[in-house]
Amino acid sequence: QVQLVESGGGLVQAGGSLRLSCAASGRTFSNYVMGWFRQAPGKEREFVAAISWNGGNSFFADSVKGRFTISRDNAKNTVYLQMNSLKPEDTAVYFCAAGDSPYIKTMERQYNYWGPGTQVTVSS
Repeated sequence: QVQLVESGGGLVQAGGSLRLSCAASGRTFSNYVMGWFRQAPGKEREFVAAISWNGGNSFFADSVKGRFTISRDNAKNTVYLQMNSLKPEDTAVYFCAAGDSPYIKTMERQYNYWGPGTQVTVSS
C-alpha cells in the first residue's frame, strides 16, 4: 500500500506560479511511476504530467507543456509539480497518483493509489 497526500494548493493570480508537493509513504517510493491529474467542476479528470521511477523520463499534457514541470526526490519520498504562467483554465482540484510500475503512464486506470487532492484556483 502507498499513501499519498498533496499540499501547496491555493489562490493565485493569472500569470503567477505555484508549486504542488505530494508526499508518499508505505512502500518504496522509487519503484513507482508518479503522476498528476486534475479535475475542474463539471469536467472529467484529466492527465497533467507523469515522471518515471528514476526521474529520467517525464511526459506532459499538451495543455501544460512549456508551463509546468514535474520532478521527484526519492530520498524525501516526494514528487513536485511546478506550475508557471498559470491561467484561469488551470483551476481545478489536483490529484497525485502512484502506479505499480516504474514507467510512464497517462491513464487514470493505470494508477493504483491516489491522494485526496488539493485545490488550485487561478483568478484573472
